[in-house]
Amino acid sequence: MDLWQLNIFYKVIELKSFSKAGKRIHLSQPTISSHIKSLEDHFGCRLIDRLSKEAVPTKAGKLLYNYARRLLSLFEETETALAEFQGKIKGSLIIGGSTIPGGYILPRIVGAFSGHYPDVFISLSISDTEKIINDTLSYELELGIVGAKIKNKNILQEKILEDEMRLIIPADHKWSKKKRINLKMLLEEPFIIRERGSGTLKSIQNSLADKGSSIEDLKIIAEMGSTEAITQGIKSKVGVSILSAIAVEEELKLGTLKALDIEGINLKRSFYLTRHKYRSVSPLCSEFINFLKKEMQT
Repeated sequence: MDLWQLNIFYKVIELKSFSKAGKRIHLSQPTISSHIKSLEDHFGCRLIDRLSKEAVPTKAGKLLYNYARRLLSLFEETETALAEFQGKIKGSLIIGGSTIPGGYILPRIVGAFSGHYPDVFISLSISDTEKIINDTLSYELELGIVGAKIKNKNILQEKILEDEMRLIIPADHKWSKKKRINLKMLLEEPFIIRERGSGTLKSIQNSLADKGSSIEDLKIIAEMGSTEAITQGIKSKVGVSILSAIAVEEELKLGTLKALDIEGINLKRSFYLTRHKYRSVSPLCSEFINFLKKEMQT
């Protein structure tokens, strides 16, 4: 067994396919199969089952996958540390962002960082807050940025940016001439919510709770899994919603959507730099965090 075989095994599980793993690391499918067979011979057990054209880990495979992920991560940290010792910034970094920071903030930061450090490869995973937290806890991500404060003893969080959510309506909505509405009006209007697990939904829940209301008091007409889907739903007059002003900045400038305040409701929230409490920060990750903080101040 060697790290290269573990890397091949890891890719097969991640991509759920021998052929896709082969394309990703430029090896033929028979070669991939041969390396997996060598691993299975080494451990004396089956590691992967092929079910419905997918490569699925066995129980032993799941156990090996967790160790492979940690070993490969440590290998990358080692390479980065030695490169930094020689005055170089290079290596791979896997980071995550919930919908708003992942879709609207981090791409700009990653682009600027890559311009400064062309020998660095950054993989950005975008998902809801709950998944980003879980992937951080399972060592899949070295850092994440999410829109909710999490109560977990294994998670460290640091406020990195403030955001303001607004009530978003179509430009020709009956409230389009208003600057704000009251809570009673909102509770009577068809409303689109984000999926459970999103930081946006959690922030809305907290804001309503401060006024003695809850999500259940809203006239929920639909639940959608992304900010983009909700934006299209609003444009199509499915309902209104509360979204980050950052996410609909272009639509607000073009006048296709309008943003209102809700009287007495504080819709400000923060984004948090999130790490595993017991995972050492790699030199590359530390450099990225410092760069991120400087960019956030400009």
